[in-house]
This record gives sequence, C-alpha cells and structure tokens, in this order.
Amino acid sequence: MLEKTMRVNALYDFYQLLLTPKQQEYMTLYYLNDYSLGEIAEVCDVSRQAVYDNLKRTEVMLEAFEDKLALFKKYQERLKLFSELKSAIQLADPNGETAGILKKLENLD
Repeated sequence: MLEKTMRVNALYDFYQLLLTPKQQEYMTLYYLNDYSLGEIAEVCDVSRQAVYDNLKRTEVMLEAFEDKLALFKKYQERLKLFSELKSAIQLADPNGETAGILKKLENLD
C-alpha cells in the first residue's frame, strides 16, 4: 500500500498540472494532507462515493499520462545513472576536484 501511495504521489508531482482543479484538490487532500474520504466529502460538500470515484479515475489518468510520457520512469533512470556517475567519479578522483562540480549538478534539482 505504501508503494502505491508513493507512486501516486510521484506521478501527481509530475502530472498535476494536467488535472482539473477539482482533481488536484481531491488528490492534494487525500494523498498529501492525509484526509479521509469522509473528510474530503465534507469539505467539498459531495458524497464519499463521489470522492472515491474521482480519486480512482484520477489515478487511472495519472498512470495513462505516465504510459504515454514516461516522465517518472525517465526521472528514476536519471537518478540511477547519476548515482553510478557519482560512484565512478569518487573512484577516479580521490582528491575530490570534480566532486564540487558534481555537487553543483546535484543541487540543480
């Protein structure tokens, strides 16, 4: 369950601007602010079922965006390659001269 929540949060970070304001509100309340379905329903003056349905449809949309655009997958691949590069530089440059450049690159994100 935690893996699913982390994945949805990551996808939401990448694709939230492609969602409607209502979808963004429900996702933010549920996944980021940890509101229950009932709390969201009360805040938004809708039924609990409406909140549930909206969240499920939005999750499907986020996965569809990822299938087409693959931004999250590419991000994960970049992180892996960056980690490999960092290890290789540390082995090749024990004095750490290039470590400063790598640190600047790392802090760009």
